[in-house]
Amino acid sequence: MAYSIKKQEIIKYTPEHLKTFKVDCYEWIDNLNFTLTPSECLSNYKDYIEIAEKMFLDAGWYGDGEIELMWIPPFAVKNDKIEPNIGLTIWHVKQIEDGISWILSPIDIYE
Repeated sequence: MAYSIKKQEIIKYTPEHLKTFKVDCYEWIDNLNFTLTPSECLSNYKDYIEIAEKMFLDAGWYGDGEIELMWIPPFAVKNDKIEPNIGLTIWHVKQIEDGISWILSPIDIYE
């Protein structure tokens, strides 16, 4: 039997902690088959969505698209803040109008 952490264990911070994350945009993330719906992972997901939405809007997001979670394996990003066997879960929304992906992450994930 394969082992995996529970979806409810991937976010270990409060909604307020999202305000310390960095917003960035990326052209284009077109494979969304590996995204998670925040409501699957957090009982108080609306508190997180409210903050993420404001941060994305303040950065230039048009307000269209669904805010989701995206998992990045620990071997894909070299950073001391990444838990070795857990990886990184970022917040993501794909803007419908032009396909730009907006990302909310506690670390710089690309240059």
